[in-house]
Amino acid sequence: MKNLTLGNTGIVTPQNAFGALPIQRVSKDYAVMLLRKAYENGMTFFDTARAYTDSEEKVGAAFEGMREKVYIASKTHATTPEEFKKDLATSLELLKTDYLDLYQFHCVERCYKPGDGTGMYEAMLEAKEAGKIRHIGITAHKIGIAEEIVESGLYETLQFPFSYLASDRDIALVKKCEEKGMGFIAMKGLSGGLLTNSKACMAFMLQYNVLPIWGIQRESELDEWLSFFKEEPEYTKEMSQLIEADRKELLGDFCRGCGYCAPCTVDIRISDCARMSQMIRRAPSQGWLSEFWQEEMKKTANCVECGECMTRCPYELDIPNLLKKNLEDYNNILAGKVTV
Repeated sequence: MKNLTLGNTGIVTPQNAFGALPIQRVSKDYAVMLLRKAYENGMTFFDTARAYTDSEEKVGAAFEGMREKVYIASKTHATTPEEFKKDLATSLELLKTDYLDLYQFHCVERCYKPGDGTGMYEAMLEAKEAGKIRHIGITAHKIGIAEEIVESGLYETLQFPFSYLASDRDIALVKKCEEKGMGFIAMKGLSGGLLTNSKACMAFMLQYNVLPIWGIQRESELDEWLSFFKEEPEYTKEMSQLIEADRKELLGDFCRGCGYCAPCTVDIRISDCARMSQMIRRAPSQGWLSEFWQEEMKKTANCVECGECMTRCPYELDIPNLLKKNLEDYNNILAGKVTV
């Protein structure tokens, strides 16, 4: 597995990193096992966030006493300097460290800049000057905001969704980061679970100067990513054909399952129900046809089109329309009018 230098940060790490959002769903002992196994088999970059409930605590437990051997990145949703300082202090305590290799503004709606009146960028600089963070990063989901961030030249890294469903505009963003010496951290490399061929996902990433952080919850998932340390997947003609087939099926307005739309005012599980058509075709379908999911899909008919979810969707999707289309498709599958 080749090493990648993360922009101008000086961080050198294998191009195969650990996204620690999913470990909030497993026990502390299991999470620590996953994290240590990842390190012992080659991974050195671990990305977490204050928003990921107890993820930071688990990362801290895994790497206590060996801090200098790994790179730890975290994030803050803070919108005021006071919240920023509180989040940073909490993260450092839970991660059992006195510094972060990378601290990132999390899923921003704007590009924080010096003198913009928020004090947020100044708070980052102050933390860096104090030695609490070594590099300043930012994460975004909206392409326009991401482009503004890159043009600003203020940040050392950008974290943005990137997979083989990437648009030409997404790819141009990656290349612009490289031109400006800005590290690119690729989140959602599986597009929220819609992509299931790990070899194809990794082979695509290896074509670009990006650091993919794979969300890992199970040891079997970790083993897939670790296998690429022994043998990198090649971008073959057959793989290219598989990717093109997926792009033809999935490109366009689709739900990535990020969950930022929640909560729904009428209790619809939007991040599942708005992409049911894709999930039912790309995973064992029987599980999605269970009595539980039939009842959950029925709830989508209760959508009152209040628009609350759309104001929170990072991808600016027409969620009520997606719910309608997915419910219609689901009912046709149940009735035997459509086969999967």
